Amino acid sequence: MSAKIKFKPRQLMEMAIKVMKQSINEPRADKKASPLVGAVLLKPDGTLDTAFRGELRHGDHAEYTLLERKHPGERLDGSVLFATLEPCAPGARKHPKLACAERIVNARIAEVWVGIEDPDPTVDRQGVRYLEQHGIKVQLFDLDLQEQIRLANKEFIAQAFKRAAEAKDGKAAKPSPLSRWDEALAGVKLADLASDALARYREQTKIPDKTVSAGFMHRLEHQGLLRRRGSKLVPTGFGFLLFGKRPRDVLHHAGLNATIEFPDGTHEIQNFDGPAILIPDFVEDWLRQKLPNVIDRSRMTREERPALPFDLVREAVINALVHRDYDLTGATCHLVVTVDTVTVRSPGAPLFPITLEQMQTFTAPMYNRNPKLQFAFSGTKLLEGRGLGMRTLGAAATKYGLPVPKYAFDGVYLNLTIYRHAQAALAALKTDVLKALNEDEKRSWAFLATKTSITRKEYAEQMGFDSRKAQRHFKRFVELGLLRKVGASSSTKYEVQKP
Repeated sequence: MSAKIKFKPRQLMEMAIKVMKQSINEPRADKKASPLVGAVLLKPDGTLDTAFRGELRHGDHAEYTLLERKHPGERLDGSVLFATLEPCAPGARKHPKLACAERIVNARIAEVWVGIEDPDPTVDRQGVRYLEQHGIKVQLFDLDLQEQIRLANKEFIAQAFKRAAEAKDGKAAKPSPLSRWDEALAGVKLADLASDALARYREQTKIPDKTVSAGFMHRLEHQGLLRRRGSKLVPTGFGFLLFGKRPRDVLHHAGLNATIEFPDGTHEIQNFDGPAILIPDFVEDWLRQKLPNVIDRSRMTREERPALPFDLVREAVINALVHRDYDLTGATCHLVVTVDTVTVRSPGAPLFPITLEQMQTFTAPMYNRNPKLQFAFSGTKLLEGRGLGMRTLGAAATKYGLPVPKYAFDGVYLNLTIYRHAQAALAALKTDVLKALNEDEKRSWAFLATKTSITRKEYAEQMGFDSRKAQRHFKRFVELGLLRKVGASSSTKYEVQKP
């Protein structure tokens, strides 16, 4: 089994990228760009082999070269494969050729690490789905390495997106849709779209065509937000979510419900059920009216500061709308603001193979549940466009001096908690944990909560403690589940937990 093979994933990811750069573009009369693809095979005995696209023959996929040309008939049970591009899916190649995903399954590979998803309409995450359906563990490359792969394949990716748009016109074949919301929505027509939402989208994405023009609508069709039903264009599910006048009239789980809990125990509720593309602005305007700036008395000179880190709240709200599981039709996105925290609740678990641990350490790779929504919000510059806004959210502590936001999954909702002030993480501790800490430890936890990981030496220097006191504190924090020891000896680090 692959679990018995000891290896460092990062090293093999980097090796695959190095091999990828040797790929050979085959000569094509149609000027279709070939992807640069590298693959690394780690066998149970620890030996390694590599391949790149076109290595032995023009046009041969890296996985085919590696599995069928270099290891024909060889038993590869339990091996681990690293591939910089999603393996092609069944149906993507002309009969009788097997897809790379099928070859991987037939070779009894145990685990596959994928660099980036292939946006070509004949693949588009279907390769990953096929591997998962056949019991193969799939994981993704690190986010920074994904960026290298995308940059190297810029021309291929651009052409693949164009082919995906043509597939929407019926000009090219495509596999079954990954989401029913990519399809035309029954009972909805163009007149049900909000003109102000369309105008805002046009303005922010700098589309030159007029909002009501055929050119503008054609662009939305290519983006998968409109679809032809006979001779007419109609909104897809995602198009209606983004631009519908009242999406909740048809999709009852659309939009976002918000609640503010005030210090005096009263609360105010506001439901945002209009076009999703406008919801972030509406939420921010509402919160600014209800939560005016406050005076920061922690400094010698009194300064006004925002009652909320609005850019973080905006990013969290957009992430909830974009990345939620819309197949969970009984659940709606929620925003809850209290004195200490802002919590954004998004229906659905992290999209496999992204893990909750990756999200909490803000290292989650880019892999989208709803690419059409991601593309639309990224085009408006409202969304980071790099997965789940990892850089924006992960930089919160540095920018505002706040505790690091916390991710948690409760079985239905992925909850993101943003802390409103430096002491909020202390206030969020359970009563028994809080009582177990002395004053020095409480002060120290307020600092530790602004970190994702730290060494004991860094902690001692920051807090002005000697090594023995730092050691006692860390032992206590580990016992209480506030820190987790990682590594050994000089490389020992402590990951900060958010219980």
